[in-house]
Amino acid sequence: MNRQTLGATVGGEARVRPRREWWAGVIATLPFWPGAALFGLVYAVTARAAGLSGPEIVGMSLLVHAGSAQFTAVNLIAGGAGSVAVIFGTMIANARYVLIGASVAPYVADRPLWWRLVYAFHLSDESYAIATAGFLRGVATPRYALGANLGLVLPWVGSAIIGVIVGAAIPSLTRWGIDLVIPLTFLGLLIPLLKNRRAVGMALCSGLLALLGVTFLPGTWYLVVAGVGGSIIGAAWQT
Repeated sequence: MNRQTLGATVGGEARVRPRREWWAGVIATLPFWPGAALFGLVYAVTARAAGLSGPEIVGMSLLVHAGSAQFTAVNLIAGGAGSVAVIFGTMIANARYVLIGASVAPYVADRPLWWRLVYAFHLSDESYAIATAGFLRGVATPRYALGANLGLVLPWVGSAIIGVIVGAAIPSLTRWGIDLVIPLTFLGLLIPLLKNRRAVGMALCSGLLALLGVTFLPGTWYLVVAGVGGSIIGAAWQT
């Protein structure tokens, strides 16, 4: 093989590798598609019942792209809340993303600012879990993480479109236990990461904080308490 052929081969592999990393991230999200689609369908039907129009429902899935915040907004709108209350309520529901973004930041610190902004915009609980598990195993790259982010856009937005189309023809899906799909999915992701006593202790402490928070605090503040408290306990335990 001459230099020209070798150079073309190496260059071709260099161009293909980023695409493979990106697609690997997308493929890693496939097990999440049924749960995300069902969750998005519940959101769309709930939003439709609250009086939102089709473009508003789909637009929220595109621009907000956060299930808990979208459900919070729909519930507030259905209750007659004003714009300020809706914005503040969704900020509280999504406050955990400050912690999520901070924890994943070291892995994407070498990316350009515009890239990190795109990544942050589509960051979700599921894609964060996939990327973090990959980073901890040493098999993930920033492109893989971005692929995981974008891989969940299709089922989430697509299910919202379907929900708008079929609308009232769908009965209440929560009575079938579909609202448990997402928590059970994250439980399945958590268990393989509990490899030592410190990890188990952190998980138990965070769970206890979440239970106390949901019992005594309003709204979704329990998520913030569990996230911040678990992070502090983990940092203290490590030192």
